[in-house]
Amino acid sequence: MYSAVILTLNEEVALPACLSSLRGCDDIVVLDSGSTDSTVAIAKAAGARVFTRSFDNFAAQRNFALTQIPFANAWVLNLDADERMTPGLEAECQAATSRTDFDGFRIAPKMIFEGRWVKHCSDYPAYQARLVRAPGFEFVQVGHGQRESPSMKVENLRENYLHDISIYGEQNWLEKHRRYAKAEAVRARQNAGATTPWTGMFSPDPLTRRRTLKSLSFKLPFRGPARFIYQYVLRRGFLDGRQGLRYCILLARYEGFISLEIANMREKK
Repeated sequence: MYSAVILTLNEEVALPACLSSLRGCDDIVVLDSGSTDSTVAIAKAAGARVFTRSFDNFAAQRNFALTQIPFANAWVLNLDADERMTPGLEAECQAATSRTDFDGFRIAPKMIFEGRWVKHCSDYPAYQARLVRAPGFEFVQVGHGQRESPSMKVENLRENYLHDISIYGEQNWLEKHRRYAKAEAVRARQNAGATTPWTGMFSPDPLTRRRTLKSLSFKLPFRGPARFIYQYVLRRGFLDGRQGLRYCILLARYEGFISLEIANMREKK
């Protein structure tokens, strides 16, 4: 068996579907960052245990959960409120918890935008460490998100969870990514003098390719148009229909936010 921890902040709209998808989990924890809506009440009504911690970054929040919250099981599935378990992943996670040769497992989400899986323009499969041992597993903050510490031994699972990236609408998405752009700009400045081997772009491992392209993107001019061309044309986002076009436009705007933040940092310096 495994436990689950869900990070929340004012997630009354998304949380019920997330909780409902975890019917096969016997220990659900919600780590809340100070919600002022009915998030906590919804979690408690569903039988989840609720803990509170002010949010600083995703890695610190997840590490706090793994080290400070007592879980009923040695394995913990990490989710956000706008993500959902699937029956296939449920079965695979149950089987993976019998493994003793890994610290954790990466899982690739299926990004759902306006009701459609946008497979091509969301860089699928974009693996993230989600099923991990507690305590002992460690996340590190990278940009606005997190990844496993280099010392962790991880493997990929085949099945996916669902991530509804449009559940709160376009304006909310843009506001959130304006905040994310600040963290990405800091990362870009930190990597300004670093060299990234181009050979990583041709790796058979999709995660290596994605991380290489991310590092190289910090050195590109015209980030917004370049991101659109990459996602919509090279990654064949046009195959994802109207939703793919709209999502690629949003990604291009996000890159514009990052460029603006980098320019602002240069002016201040």
